[in-house]
Amino acid sequence: MGTHTHKKNAPRSVTIGILTVSTTRSLETDESGKWIEGRALNSGHSVACRQIVPDDAVRIAETVSAVIRGHHPQVLILTGGTGITPEDVTIEAVRPMLQKELTAFAPLFAFLSHNEIGSAAMLSRATAGVIGSTVVFCLPGSLNACRLAWNALIFPELGHLAHHTLKR
Repeated sequence: MGTHTHKKNAPRSVTIGILTVSTTRSLETDESGKWIEGRALNSGHSVACRQIVPDDAVRIAETVSAVIRGHHPQVLILTGGTGITPEDVTIEAVRPMLQKELTAFAPLFAFLSHNEIGSAAMLSRATAGVIGSTVVFCLPGSLNACRLAWNALIFPELGHLAHHTLKR
């Protein structure tokens, strides 16, 4: 079955969870999470939850597990904590939880980012994969990075991704 057929049979609406990793942002000041939520809802998707979690690997892993168990999102988007400062621990928290990694996501995102911001794109460690039946994206916290990832990579494949992870 080809990509066209897969997309044709994919759900038109998916359930999305949004976690912002930050010790300085609140739900009110979280532009990236707010933007993702708005785009998801405007595109006909449902948002199961939107939360802030501090830059702490244990808390991030616990929250990811709790959201997946409690809200059952088909897609979980984390924004923030993907850089290289000592506080950036999203990847360290999430990568060990991934049962499958979407290894093409990072280079595609880096390529698109490079086109927008140049060589600074190498500072992001954005990644994606699957935990159970949930597709997980770890994105930078910047609003522009979230817009780029959503518009160019995530949104066009949301239903397709959800279709592949459905429990059969």
